[in-house]
Amino acid sequence: MLKLKNVNFKIKGDNEKEVNILRDINLTIASGSFVVITGPNGSGKSTLAKIIMGIEKVTGGQIFFEGSDITDADINERAKAGIGFAFQQPVHFKGMQVRDLLSLSVGKELDVEEACTFLSKVGLCAMDYIFRELDSRLSGGEMKRIEIAMLLARRVRLSIFDEPEAGIDLWSFQNLIQVFKRLREETQGSIVVISHQERILEIADRIIVIEDGCVVQDGSRNEVFPKLMLGVEACEFYGRSVNFEHGA
Repeated sequence: MLKLKNVNFKIKGDNEKEVNILRDINLTIASGSFVVITGPNGSGKSTLAKIIMGIEKVTGGQIFFEGSDITDADINERAKAGIGFAFQQPVHFKGMQVRDLLSLSVGKELDVEEACTFLSKVGLCAMDYIFRELDSRLSGGEMKRIEIAMLLARRVRLSIFDEPEAGIDLWSFQNLIQVFKRLREETQGSIVVISHQERILEIADRIIVIEDGCVVQDGSRNEVFPKLMLGVEACEFYGRSVNFEHGA
């Protein structure tokens, strides 16, 4: 279980004036849940994901994971505790093969058959990828699925995805939805996705809406999703124009 208690995050803006990016965020995410965090651009969604992973440090409040206070824990400590993070733009590692990355994730040298098992689970033809380098020749969709294979290999208890739909084609996105479902089944862990993509919102257990650094709506998919899809009413709900992506 993940718990955020009165989490705040401030940065220095123009003229050294403090700007509140996140304000008094209180959230509890139960084990085994699929949560989508959405809201207007610039609302603080991606910052919240980075706060949970430890990429950014809170300026106020506490974070607890599986009953332990991880507020001051760094990225490596949080990773060891069972938190995984998939970037909006996956990181390429020139000179490292896909099998090397999966071996690092598991913590031991994987043979070809073991590594292929993880790639097959994310819909990749394993022998076409196992010896490929993690460089720019891999597409965004391929890299995202390799990242998910890495999380499967690690069997993380909390997987965080920052706008996984960014930069991938329709075919890759449709497969990504199925991979999310498999990840949940395989790890029995929690999944938190930062997204404003309708197809991802549709498969969430719970939707959290953030605006101007604050939680303005938090409820089940059946409670929140219809409000987001009502066009004009959704804009009134946010108080500004919101662009939700449909049909992918």
